[in-house]
Amino acid sequence: MSHPQPAPVTEVETHGVAPIPVADQTSRPFDLFRLTFGGANTFATIILGTLPIAYGLGFTAALTATVAGVVVGALILSPMALFGPRTRTNNAVSSGAHFGVVGRSLGSLLSLLTAVTFFSISVWVSGDAIVGAAARLGLHGGDALRAAAYGVIAVAVFVVCVYGYQFMLLINKVAVVAGSALMLLGLFAYGGSFDPSFAGSGDYILGGFWPTWVLAVLTIMANPVSFGGFLGDWSRYIPATTSTRRMLAAPFLAQVCTLLPFVFGLATATLVADPNQYVSGLSELSPLWYALPLLLVALVGGLSTGTTALYGTGLDFSSLVPRLNRVQGTVVVGCLALALVFVGTFLFDFVETINAFAILIVLLTSPWMVILMLGYLFRRGFYLVEDLQVFNEGRRGGAYWFRAGVNWRAMSAWLLAALAGLLFANTPLLVGPLGNLAAGIDLSLPAALVTAAITYPAALFLFPEPRSVFGPQGPRLVPALEEPAEPAEPVTDDAPATAAR
Repeated sequence: MSHPQPAPVTEVETHGVAPIPVADQTSRPFDLFRLTFGGANTFATIILGTLPIAYGLGFTAALTATVAGVVVGALILSPMALFGPRTRTNNAVSSGAHFGVVGRSLGSLLSLLTAVTFFSISVWVSGDAIVGAAARLGLHGGDALRAAAYGVIAVAVFVVCVYGYQFMLLINKVAVVAGSALMLLGLFAYGGSFDPSFAGSGDYILGGFWPTWVLAVLTIMANPVSFGGFLGDWSRYIPATTSTRRMLAAPFLAQVCTLLPFVFGLATATLVADPNQYVSGLSELSPLWYALPLLLVALVGGLSTGTTALYGTGLDFSSLVPRLNRVQGTVVVGCLALALVFVGTFLFDFVETINAFAILIVLLTSPWMVILMLGYLFRRGFYLVEDLQVFNEGRRGGAYWFRAGVNWRAMSAWLLAALAGLLFANTPLLVGPLGNLAAGIDLSLPAALVTAAITYPAALFLFPEPRSVFGPQGPRLVPALEEPAEPAEPVTDDAPATAAR
């Protein structure tokens, strides 16, 4: 029996958020591993890895915070790979099963926040690394060279995303091998200068060791958590018959492997005089023979992170604005993100925003992911593929319509969890009213996760969902309401279009 063959890499992908045909589900969990690892095996991850040192921690403390952040974040991330094979669409659209087909716009907005942030970071950091490496080779171009580097990386990312999934998969196959090899080569470039007993500046950014250590964990967690909205973009190409264990293992192991770029950034940050000027500082202290490899790390990494971030958001943006197809949505979002890079670099201090956006991504996205995971458990992984597409097709009704397209049970739980996280936040740019409740230790993530894990099941017990959303086996662990689903139908002139958009 012959297996279906994937489309050629040079063929522009036509699939949007409509269900992927079963015949096109030709990928394997290993492909998901490569995309997830390739998208994080980059300079953007290296930069996040430097932040614990910039916060004032020593190498050992920063390393433990990094390992904790990666592992905890990977555990939260892994179940997000389970939706795509069953719904054959991305995770934002899949979330409509729990948040309602209109309420799933929340997932789209969270994905947009994440993608713009990481696309901007990847272009900015890679462009600056290219400028620094060029300077080591005797090429000084100032802001003009920096702007040109940003433009080149952005255009390359646009091209890959326009061609789509298969081309992106090819790029990440190269990125995983090339990026890893070049970082390992850094052992010979910097190994002689590295001191594992580096004690840090001692000038903790939050005033004390433990508050700063927890802040470092949350910052590192932003990397694995940021993939939560995008795993469905790639896992939808994997057959639904694939074992759950393999689907969970692929993203988890991919994130564990990101300890390579994290530790690269962590170790080299101890060598740079000012960790807040890491890119230029690393370029200055690099041996001349490593200038070209460092340039390649920047190029390959920027391309890999940029494509994984931009592809998914362009895909989802096109579903929110039906007039745009996947390619047009990708270009629009990419241009907006590129404009942010130029404004942030030449008019503001771009570095100061990284921490704020990283913490915001964790606090807002983590409870959304918890609600989806619990929903998957309660629904036994059962989803009505066609009913998920009601919003995208300009219709109303169906099993996931709930009330005006929004399931207020899940939405209320997310709002309460996000609010709890913000109340307990304690970061340099964001301090909530309860931020100093535990001697300055940031309790925002536990508060957000626990609130989501309690309030969502409580809402399902107090206000059961219709039995139609649970499938033939019925609900698991929660009650159901005997109520027929509203049939899906086109929006008429008598019904406002905004009800389905």
